[in-house]
Formats: sequence, C-alpha cells, structure tokens
Amino acid sequence: MIWNEPNNKSHWDPEIDPDWSLFGTTVIEAAKAIQAVNPDVKRVLGGISPIDPFFIEKLRGHGVLDHVDVIAVHGFPLDWNLWPIQEWPQKIAEIEAVAPDHEIWATEVGVGSFGAEEVQVFGVDRTAELLVGRVPRIFWYSLYDLPQAWGATTRHKEAEGSSYYRHFYMGLIREDGTPKLALDHFRAHTPHMGIMQWFHFEDPRLDDAVAWLKRLGVTHLRTGLSWADSYRPGWEAWFDRQMEALEEFETTVTFCFTPESEGIQPHHTSPPKDPMYFADFCARMIERYAPAQQRKAVA
Repeated sequence: MIWNEPNNKSHWDPEIDPDWSLFGTTVIEAAKAIQAVNPDVKRVLGGISPIDPFFIEKLRGHGVLDHVDVIAVHGFPLDWNLWPIQEWPQKIAEIEAVAPDHEIWATEVGVGSFGAEEVQVFGVDRTAELLVGRVPRIFWYSLYDLPQAWGATTRHKEAEGSSYYRHFYMGLIREDGTPKLALDHFRAHTPHMGIMQWFHFEDPRLDDAVAWLKRLGVTHLRTGLSWADSYRPGWEAWFDRQMEALEEFETTVTFCFTPESEGIQPHHTSPPKDPMYFADFCARMIERYAPAQQRKAVA
C-alpha cells in the first residue's frame, strides 16, 4: 500500500499540496519502482478516509489510477464518519462507479468500545454481515487498543474531544492485554476478515500479537513500514524482526510517513522534497521482503 489516508490531513498536508498533484507524482514514482522490482506485487492506493469518489476522480486526472491495482477505503461509521453503518455497500459502490477497472478493498474498518463494549460487538458482526463477500479484502482496525501514552496520529489531539479519545479504544484487546467482548465475535468471522495493526518502532507487542493472530485464525494482515523509521538507528534489525515474525501471513505492507529531513516541511505528513527518495525506499523494501521469486506480500 502506497501511503495511508492521503485525503486526511492527519496523514498528508493539503496546505502544501492543495490539488494533490505532488501526492500523485509520489504515488506514480513509487508504483513504478515497486513494479520494476516485482511486477507480481499488487500495488494498493493508500486507503482513503473519508470515502470520497471525487478524490478518486481527482487522482485519475493526475494519472495515478494507471499505476495501481487496488483502491482502498477506510470507514468508521459509529465513531468518526457521518454516515450510518448500513451504508457500507453503498460506499463501496460509489468507488466502484469511478474505478470500475480496479479491485476495491476495505483496509480499515472498525468500531470502538469508547462508549460501551456491546457497541463494538454489534459493530464487528454488522460489518462482517455487510462486507464479507462484497469486497475481496477486509481488515479490522485493530487488534490492540492504542496505548494512552503513545498518542494518536492526528492534527488536533485533545481539541477533538471524544473523537480524539476514541482512537484509544479501537482494539479487540485492551492495553493491558485482556480481551474485550468483541474478540470472540471477530473470531467467528476469520479468515474472511483480517486485521490491520500498526506496529510502532521496536513494538513490544509484536510476538504477543502474532500469537493472538494465530489463535484467532487470521490469515491476512495489514501493517506498515515507516519511511521515517528507516532514518532511525537500528531500523534494519527492527524491520527484519517484524517481517520475519509476520512471514506466515498474507501481508499488505503500508509505506508512508515522511522523514522530517526529506519533507518540504519537517513533518511526517509533508510531501517529500524529492518523491524519488520515497520511491527508492519502496523499491528497497520490496527487494528485501517481497523479491520477485516470492508471492506472498502486496504493497
């Protein structure tokens, strides 16, 4: 997957790139670099949030859709989106209408337990009812609650009120490692539903997560390799450990987050000064973890 939520200003800065032309160039160069290393790897456009067919049409105008195989969408109708959960099939159809020649994946779906765990139970079952069989790939966000001390990737933080705090209640497992009510309900929908789980740099939850995924019967996983993290000391050892631990899953790897030194502005949401640096990162990751003789990973 090339980037994450590009139409969400928590992940791409629209003040620097108001028409997303810089984003278009960044995706195209990355997609070309990935294809040159392994033409069998599916290239997924970073999941859009909100689900916006006009944004996809804009990217088509920039030539982006000619270089990706899959259009990804993210939806959280009981927490952040302004549409009811039963509209999931309609939201998928809106993107199919503007990209009929592409697969459509739901790479983040989720319902939090902020208000009540019973709401999340309903969300797991209803989401599965609406999307299993409707799209080829579904990834539930997420396995773990985000630890309160880590902070959520968002622009406004506590100023968002409950919208911000909901970020910390999206997991099926609490921060202390105990399961929520929804965990067994999710288990009933595997392997049709996968898991989306971000692993932070040197994340201590990695081995425990793999054990949980196996117990739950998960076969496909989405995670990320951060371009920004590749500028940290010891990044190669961490990336190798993470990808080795996830070897048995069919893994969609998200490449995103601009290193401060490489951004037009020193922020992870900034378009890169030179998109070829990001393309080179993507190519090196495919060469390292999904070379042409292998078939398991998608980018």
